[in-house]
Amino acid sequence: MSSSITVGTHPLRPDDVVAVARHDARVEVSADALRRVADTRALIEGLADDPQPHYGISTGFGALATTFIAEDRRAQLQASLIRSHAAGTGAEVEREVVRALMLLRLQTLATGRTGVRPLVVETYAALLNAGVTPIVREYGSLGCSGDLAPLSHVALAVMGEGEVRDAEGRAMPAGEALAAAGIEPVRLREKEGLALINGTDGMLGMLLLALHDLETLLTTADVAAALSVESQLGTDAVFAADLMALRPQRGQAASAANLRAFLAGSPIVASHRGPACTRVQDAYSLRCAPQVHGAARDTLAHAAMVAEQELASAVDNPVVTVDGRVESNGNFHGAPVAYVLDFLAIAVADVASMSERRTDRALDVARSNGLPPFLADEVGVDSGLMIAQYAAAGIVSELKRLAAPASVDSIPSSAMQEDHVSMGWAAARKLRRALDGLARVLAIEVMTGCRALDLRAPLQPAAATGAVRALVRTRVDGPGPDRFVSPEIEAVTDLVASGDVARVALAAA
Repeated sequence: MSSSITVGTHPLRPDDVVAVARHDARVEVSADALRRVADTRALIEGLADDPQPHYGISTGFGALATTFIAEDRRAQLQASLIRSHAAGTGAEVEREVVRALMLLRLQTLATGRTGVRPLVVETYAALLNAGVTPIVREYGSLGCSGDLAPLSHVALAVMGEGEVRDAEGRAMPAGEALAAAGIEPVRLREKEGLALINGTDGMLGMLLLALHDLETLLTTADVAAALSVESQLGTDAVFAADLMALRPQRGQAASAANLRAFLAGSPIVASHRGPACTRVQDAYSLRCAPQVHGAARDTLAHAAMVAEQELASAVDNPVVTVDGRVESNGNFHGAPVAYVLDFLAIAVADVASMSERRTDRALDVARSNGLPPFLADEVGVDSGLMIAQYAAAGIVSELKRLAAPASVDSIPSSAMQEDHVSMGWAAARKLRRALDGLARVLAIEVMTGCRALDLRAPLQPAAATGAVRALVRTRVDGPGPDRFVSPEIEAVTDLVASGDVARVALAAA
């Protein structure tokens, strides 16, 4: 990932957002973008002098849109808007989410379609580069008009008010942090308050981070399935390319190709292949892994398309058009993003559900094809991985609840002016929790599959699954008497979430 990201020359790429949000890449604003911003600001200042009211420039907001505001009260209007809308509550939102939100709002400001001054654009970039992160609370956004409360907490910090964390993570008043970073607080002028808070930036930022993580987790799901198929003496014949071609779903083909690669050359698979094998077919959780993982991949691709279109958007209300009109609009409504956030939560829950079923098969002596009960060392004395499966089952149960869509749960606000909202922020928050759950369920399957491979000795696994087992063995010991299991689950979860499991498997395949 680049160590420097330029805003304003073209729409940001998903990887750019991850680089700034998660890896603190530096942000620069292009000179062309600053010129566009200055040109548009001149239009706004002309309208501010017009005796006729213009929404957001010389009027109140929302249900107060018909109230004319005198010129000498407009700065107070903008400041009051931000202070009143910074009404979040609950736990702090993660630093990477706030940084993604800030970057995406900066990108919209840099389009020149919002009417802010260049100073505002430059201040947002300065905060990101200084590592100053406003404290944003979890609850407060209905996803329409955009992520109002989260974006207001950021705007409040730009004004030198509210709370932030500095680059070292210390909580402090925003004014102190800005002074320490050499950043002058902004005194907002006409239209600028609205421009800073009317956007889908929070939910979009979380979607982009989720897409990045889920791509790795779906490859890891293929790795975990390969470990289960191999260690439970399943067949790889059902993953053949010609069988997949009979149903040309792209995601399915990609997952099946991974499974073929991860199982290629496996002595364990070869040991039960041929006429001596009496197995007719494997259970669905083994045999249909490409179909389920593939459907999740296709869902991911659809969500990525929506995210890329949103990245190319200038979301504000009112918006300054290319020909200089200032028009009210509804582009701040988060429905497109909210729907795919909910869709992804469904896919995540189903992939995890299938993974947990494969883990359970490995622990059941009646279905594991010769493995000891619960993969225990001394049956009757040791419990093996029995309760690790309980943990996976508990997570899967929660993921099913998290799959209930937030986007259908509209609730009216603003004296019925905002009578239908997207709840996209809520959809994004639950998806983040769901992804954490999926990583843990996959880690338990990986840990189980690696122990089961050990118990198939002296038969050896395929190159890819063997490489994953070797990686896991750097953090977790092999079979033996019962020991403290929780730290082992956490260690393998770290390997899954970091992408190490997927990387090692792909490199060895």
